[in-house]
Amino acid sequence: MRNIDEDTITPAVLAAMAKCGNERLLTVMSSLVRHLHAFARDVRLTEEEWHQAIGFLTDVGHITDDRRQEFVLLSDVLGLSMLVTTQNNRKPAACTEATVLGPFFVNGSPGYENGDDLSNGARGRPCFVSGRVRGLHGEPVADAEIEVWQSDEDGFYDVQYTDADPAHQARGRLHTLPDGRFHFRSILPEAYPIPHDGPVGRMLDALGRHPWRPAHLHFWIKAPGYEPLITHLFRNEDQYLDSDAVFGVRSSLVVDWVEHPAGMAPDGTAMPSAFHTLDYEFVLNPAGQGQ
Repeated sequence: MRNIDEDTITPAVLAAMAKCGNERLLTVMSSLVRHLHAFARDVRLTEEEWHQAIGFLTDVGHITDDRRQEFVLLSDVLGLSMLVTTQNNRKPAACTEATVLGPFFVNGSPGYENGDDLSNGARGRPCFVSGRVRGLHGEPVADAEIEVWQSDEDGFYDVQYTDADPAHQARGRLHTLPDGRFHFRSILPEAYPIPHDGPVGRMLDALGRHPWRPAHLHFWIKAPGYEPLITHLFRNEDQYLDSDAVFGVRSSLVVDWVEHPAGMAPDGTAMPSAFHTLDYEFVLNPAGQGQ
């Protein structure tokens, strides 16, 4: 291990890991070392650039906490999150496409019944969401757990408010009915910038990139016998559909939110002002089905 130089450092590091008893870990780390060293050689990385990179990653770690996941944000804007999502969610063409989880999912969101208002006081124009969950062969999926979360009209998720009261707004869990259908009330999603007051935002500025995401509603659907589905529904005609900061848009997930004048809502509520409706059918892939 003595007298290692720039030509012998890579095989030396690989040799040092040869006794690793975890085959998958060895595969991943060996590839990481080879590609990382190749990158440094390709760009002829300077010591100053190396120090800046270490400082950047340190800043990412410092700003990350239970309410903000800057590392996920970094993965998102570099396209890594969507790459991993895509290569791990190959499904038959008829199935609903997956997209990124994003940095604002939280465990322990409140449970609701069909027809409830998941906004829980979050600001935004009223929106009535309905739909159906079925399997690849057309069968209704009863009692599927649907987790929903979204930002408010100002572009913030509840976890971004330090003094949020109540703690959970515009997010919740419900289950499909025996016929696979579901319905709830929420608010109209709006386009918003990802958090850009930290190191990831500074990186986007330096690269000449904007931080905006098109308006969307998150869904995480789980049901026994089916692969879980993490996806978004995007509002049609949003100006950021073709420049999503995290590369998550899929044409099959772009849908119309229909605007209605004041009047009777789908659940029988008399609405004194305009409201929107959304209806969508999700198609799950049976577990073990593959592509």
